[in-house]
Amino acid sequence: MRYNRKQVLDRLHAQLEHGHPIVGAGAGTGISAKFAEAGGADLIIIYNSGRYRMAGHGSLSGLLAFGDANQIVYEMGEREVLPVVRDIPVIAGVNGTDPLRQMPHFLRRLDDLGFSGINNFPTVGLIDGKFRRELEATNLGFAREVEMIRTAHEMGFFTIVYVFNPEESAMMARAGADVIIAHMGLTVGGSIGLDRDGGVAMRLEDAPAAVQAIGDAATAVNRDVLLVSHGGPIATPEDAAYVQARTSAVGFIGASSMERLPVEVAITDTVRAFKAAPLRRGG
Repeated sequence: MRYNRKQVLDRLHAQLEHGHPIVGAGAGTGISAKFAEAGGADLIIIYNSGRYRMAGHGSLSGLLAFGDANQIVYEMGEREVLPVVRDIPVIAGVNGTDPLRQMPHFLRRLDDLGFSGINNFPTVGLIDGKFRRELEATNLGFAREVEMIRTAHEMGFFTIVYVFNPEESAMMARAGADVIIAHMGLTVGGSIGLDRDGGVAMRLEDAPAAVQAIGDAATAVNRDVLLVSHGGPIATPEDAAYVQARTSAVGFIGASSMERLPVEVAITDTVRAFKAAPLRRGG
């Protein structure tokens, strides 16, 4: 079902008024989306990494040259997700740096298909160092994503965006973003996530300060912006509750934590249980 920006925001604020956090679920398959909705998700977000993730590959595959990210999202929406989601908004993750798209035209196609909102993924925000500087210097940087979100906002889309630091948060708030997702990095856990104690992922204890700094930068521009968290050490409901208790974050957006990690556990445990079922011995 297609919702306009006001309708999506009204639904989210109604959840908050009833004391419920906002929960968005990334979906790489139709069945993930279907049962995220059954579990009470407020939003479904689809982007190219979901397809790679549910094919058994790391989510960062979505940042590499393995396919047309925007076409993947269009096809996932048309053939897998939109046909099975009944009553909640579905958000499209759009590669805003794509130089081969007439972005307003592509956004209109997503609108016509039934998407209710726009997210910026794949995002160069996950890239740093020399490569990031060179992307920025060649007009393939975060500013392109900001402009895509500005265009989507002006077209009447609900917008929910990944940011990685206070500066990006303020940029997106000025572009009209409705919800800021404080992205803490690649999600820990499971077979293809980061090791929580491996020295690469942020510590959970450090996440609240980082999340709040991002939120403060956004609300300094627009006090109506909503703040939610995502990724890194925030991988379980308990992790999300820890962050929400210590920040102004009003919810959580999960991708690996909503579909990959639960599927890894469920399939492994189910197969083990079948293998443990005893046979009748002869006699």
